[in-house]
Amino acid sequence: MFFFFSPRIKLGELSQLCRRLATSLEAGVEIRRVWARESTGRSSLGLRRHMELVAEGINRGETVADALHEAGGYFPTLFHELIDVGEQTGKLAEVLRRLAEHYEHQVRLRRIFMAAIAWPMLQLCAAVGVIGLLIFIMGFLPKMPNGKPFDFLGLGLYGTRGLVIYSLYVAAVVAVVAVLTRALRRGLAWTRPVQLILIRTPGLGGPLQTLAMSKLAWTMYLTLEAGMDLLRALPLCLRSMGNVHYSQHTADILHSIKAGHEVTEAFADTRAFPREFLDSLEVGERAGRLPETMEILSREYQDRAQRALVALTTLAGFGVWLLVAAIIVLVIFQLFSAIMQPTYDALDALH
Repeated sequence: MFFFFSPRIKLGELSQLCRRLATSLEAGVEIRRVWARESTGRSSLGLRRHMELVAEGINRGETVADALHEAGGYFPTLFHELIDVGEQTGKLAEVLRRLAEHYEHQVRLRRIFMAAIAWPMLQLCAAVGVIGLLIFIMGFLPKMPNGKPFDFLGLGLYGTRGLVIYSLYVAAVVAVVAVLTRALRRGLAWTRPVQLILIRTPGLGGPLQTLAMSKLAWTMYLTLEAGMDLLRALPLCLRSMGNVHYSQHTADILHSIKAGHEVTEAFADTRAFPREFLDSLEVGERAGRLPETMEILSREYQDRAQRALVALTTLAGFGVWLLVAAIIVLVIFQLFSAIMQPTYDALDALH
């Protein structure tokens, strides 16, 4: 529970931080000065507070990787692990620059999604607001001939009290969606059934697979290029995909590699990864150029990921518009039924 609510650095802040750190180290600035400057910079209060903890650890003689543990779970695991590898291999500045590129790409994808989904979400909010306004207005309308309150929405809600109840329902739905989204992004165990359903949904599974494979190829390139041991890198790479459909095979893949099988064979045995990824993996493995092959593949997947995200937002937008249309149709139907109710009652009386 604490892990769920613990603060995390924002993606945009992290990409900018990695870029600044890489630039400073490449310019020859001493590591202690770099982190000390970040702890007193113009960043957000939360980032400065955690940077102070890291800077204090470095001043005590700790490595950057060890000092990062002072910040708890504020920084992502990938950042922790690659900083450690960068220090061990003497490639810290290069690792930070690669991380900056990685997080900048994630920021671009998020902006594409938010820009595409903004208008449908605005329409949904407008529809929800109109229903709330109608509920409030119905409390001031005269009762129908049968003595019942004028409730053409058929929800049993009208007036101020109805608006409050309706608002609570809407707030509860928003809270559930927010919690589920946060849990999915953090990869919590109880979200596994939801992830499996999403990846197997026609029209949705394809784009989600592309986004996940883009993360896998890029993090494999990052970790292996930085000099991280394969058995240490693979769990990190699979976890970075953010999808249990793939990460659930981590133990099997590692066991297969430890048993002497090739990496390609270990991935293929899971029957979860696409053929083109396995083909690239095999080429890179046999040529002894796995990091370079993953870099090329990751660039291709990044282009596809942007197109996949457009497809996802289009699908999400269509879903929102469909929901708005359903709400409008329901309101019109209920309104027509309420207007025609006296006529129906009169006809029933004649019979």
